[in-house]
Amino acid sequence: MISLTPLQTLKIPEFRNLMAGRFFLVLSFRMLATLMGWWIYQLTKDPFAIGLIGLSEVIPAVFTALYAGHVIDNSEKKKLLLICNYIYVFLIGLLIIPAFFGHRLLHFSNLQISYFIYAVIFFTGFCRAFLGPIIPSMIPKIVSRETLPNAITINQGTFLTASVCGHALGGFLIHWIDISGTILVVVVLMVLSSFFFWFLKKHHSENGQRDIGVVQSMREGVAYIYKTKEILGALCLDMFAVLFGGAVAMIPVFASDILKVGSEGFGLLNAASDIGSMCIIAFLAFFPLKKNQGKILLAAVAGFGLCIIAFGFSQLFWLSFGFLMLSGMLDGISVVIRGTIVQLKTPDHLRGRVLSVNSIFIMSSNEMGQFESGVAAKLFGVVRSVIFGGTATVLIALLVGTTNPKLRKMEY
Repeated sequence: MISLTPLQTLKIPEFRNLMAGRFFLVLSFRMLATLMGWWIYQLTKDPFAIGLIGLSEVIPAVFTALYAGHVIDNSEKKKLLLICNYIYVFLIGLLIIPAFFGHRLLHFSNLQISYFIYAVIFFTGFCRAFLGPIIPSMIPKIVSRETLPNAITINQGTFLTASVCGHALGGFLIHWIDISGTILVVVVLMVLSSFFFWFLKKHHSENGQRDIGVVQSMREGVAYIYKTKEILGALCLDMFAVLFGGAVAMIPVFASDILKVGSEGFGLLNAASDIGSMCIIAFLAFFPLKKNQGKILLAAVAGFGLCIIAFGFSQLFWLSFGFLMLSGMLDGISVVIRGTIVQLKTPDHLRGRVLSVNSIFIMSSNEMGQFESGVAAKLFGVVRSVIFGGTATVLIALLVGTTNPKLRKMEY
């Protein structure tokens, strides 16, 4: 039965501003990710070099995440969000140096430019540790608990719509205005996102005057996840499945050397999975899942792995695009279910810390998945590494389904 609740949720001005700011922020992130993969591969012609981008970001992000959760739960969130946003703008702005002046004025070699890029991405990892959990932690303070599942779906829909536009637009802009012009667009979009964040209300610490040390605070978040098997199972499923099934990291190689479709085809392939996710999340916003969410989550992850295997075998552009789009639809289902489980099962005073641990799993799966894809491609070849990753994803879904009955039987 169709539900119009999402439209009612969007009537809240603060929620609209939060989603608008998130849209432009994620749009810039996805354009940047597209740009970095293409830029590094053109500089090095080495799939392993693409994997190093993810490793450069995930190391500082993961090691900072638990502390970030403590800070988020004990800070005013609007101020923290704006500070992190502007630091990110500054860091990405540094990439203008090698893009405009690297070869011509500074006489950097391709290798030196690569090192410069890795260094900038490394420092953005610290910002990502804070930016990732802040916005989701603010949503339950803006909407009621009854409309929270729909707000989460809209949040994911906003994220994926921005991802689709960012991946595709990034590829097209590289083709139209080159790498240097694309970086300028990314910086402008990040500044634009902060404009909407200024209209948010202040959201102070949920812990009030509670005196708690940093170590104890971080331990509380980890302990809560460990004892809540539904959250633990959902996060582990996401981390290990996407870790091995991250074929997207190798799309620059597929577009350039296997399918031979250039930067425009690269942008479309990069956006394919997000297009699928956006379509299914729009559907779920009006036709939400009513029961058997745990079983559906497991089936969606296994189906995602099968799509990745098929993508690895494909030699045709539109067939590859179709498999990636279908994988995105299945991933979109798992994203909505997982996000709802985490939010509904987490108390307010622990939300920042739990979402920070959640961000560790997400960053581990995405950025470490990018690194794993680069290593596997170096050892086994690009096609075999993608097929191996998809197979591992299917096996992980089966393993989690048989060992975590609480997640399998989960309904909300």
